[in-house]
Amino acid sequence: MKVAIIFGSKSDIDIMKGAANALKEFGIEYKAYILSAHRVPEKLMEVLDTVESEGCECIIAGAGLAAHLPGVIASHTVLPVIGVPINAAFNGLDALLSIVQMPKSIPVATVGVNNSYNAGMLAVQILSLKYPEIKEKLVNFRKEMKEKFIKENNEGVEL
Repeated sequence: MKVAIIFGSKSDIDIMKGAANALKEFGIEYKAYILSAHRVPEKLMEVLDTVESEGCECIIAGAGLAAHLPGVIASHTVLPVIGVPINAAFNGLDALLSIVQMPKSIPVATVGVNNSYNAGMLAVQILSLKYPEIKEKLVNFRKEMKEKFIKENNEGVEL
């Protein structure tokens, strides 16, 4: 397993599937967990120890409301942590600010509200630094994305 996806509630599953989908597109192995920094902190620490010992190289963490999960994870590992703010209140702005405003020296990379797909893509980019086969897939993905965009929009659009 190269990536762990961790989020705080069953109600977040549909949003966090985007990260899994991005990783699947690139053939990247992952495991997903529902854990809470507040309700089961001991279990969270146990899982962090396990994923690190299994060779996990990046963690995607989704959280809403107080949104402490990504920051708590980052404070207990040196692995890159990508935070996904989840819209649970205030259009997700509260979660976004909780995740992005980390104290100095404990960063959490942060994507847009509910945008776990981009978290998955950021994990792909991080892993592409080490794995040439992932980098090659990413370069091809971007090339195909650009070609598709140009093809779909080359003739202009009718408004």
